[in-house]
Amino acid sequence: MKTTVATSISSLLPHPKILFSKRVFIPLKFSDTASFSRVKFLTINCSNSNNINNNSSGNGETGNLKDALTGIVDERVEELLNREENRVLLDGLEKATQRVEMAKKELADIERQELEVKLLKDYITQLETRTSEIAECQKDISEARAMIEEAERSLSVSDNARRDASRGTDGDTINRDEERVESIKAASISAVVGTLAALPISLSRITSYSELILPLSITFISCALFGVTFRYAVRRDLDNFQLKSGTSAAFGFVKGLATLGGGPPLELDAGSFSSHALDGAVYVSENLLIFLFAGVGLDLCFKLRILSPFPIDRSISEADKI
Repeated sequence: MKTTVATSISSLLPHPKILFSKRVFIPLKFSDTASFSRVKFLTINCSNSNNINNNSSGNGETGNLKDALTGIVDERVEELLNREENRVLLDGLEKATQRVEMAKKELADIERQELEVKLLKDYITQLETRTSEIAECQKDISEARAMIEEAERSLSVSDNARRDASRGTDGDTINRDEERVESIKAASISAVVGTLAALPISLSRITSYSELILPLSITFISCALFGVTFRYAVRRDLDNFQLKSGTSAAFGFVKGLATLGGGPPLELDAGSFSSHALDGAVYVSENLLIFLFAGVGLDLCFKLRILSPFPIDRSISEADKI
């Protein structure tokens, strides 16, 4: 199947002594890929009988040789490409190339779609997170709204109770009258107890009974005012010892210092200072004792329910009536 042909082309080339050995293979039909892999291309062996050492004259001749060989190879390639069986292979190659390009485009589309799907999933995740946050905020708002409504109901109940308490009805008139009666009772009890407590002190300072009228009258009025103030100050906090004793001490200091102020004026000497200090201590002590007795009497009456603290407890008063 393989033949070798030696041809002298001395008439074509400028070097007649160069011989070319051309090995040609009989072309096979390209029925399949295996036969296509056995195709051998044109092989040309060149030899020169003389050693070409003259470089100055050989460069131009070598260029002509290259041009001649290039032309032969191009003609052979063109001949192979123009054959019918090779055109079928080239058409198949072009179609395969087109399919590869289409596959690349489809792959790029698939990758782009996958990227879009991923972005869409991320966006859905963000929406779900925001939805949960919105649900929590709505829950907090609902709880706050319920608390506000409860507070409004409490305020409305308090306002209604305050409005009912301040409304000028017959029941409220009776309530005010009862409060006035209890205040008068507190003033009377305090005045009597305080006057009795001040009687020994006043007796120690007089020479006749007519001199008792003024100090006892002042003590009676002071203790009456103390009884009313004590009832409104203590109210229902009957176990508060500091409040009760503080009220008594305040009245005692005020009345004692007022008594000292009604005496002789203060002079700028040591004797006057010492005498006024001693008199002030005595007056304050005497009045503290008087108002303490009055406070103890009022507290005892409150606990025995002879008096009612301010304000009057309806349930207790009705139970006492029953």
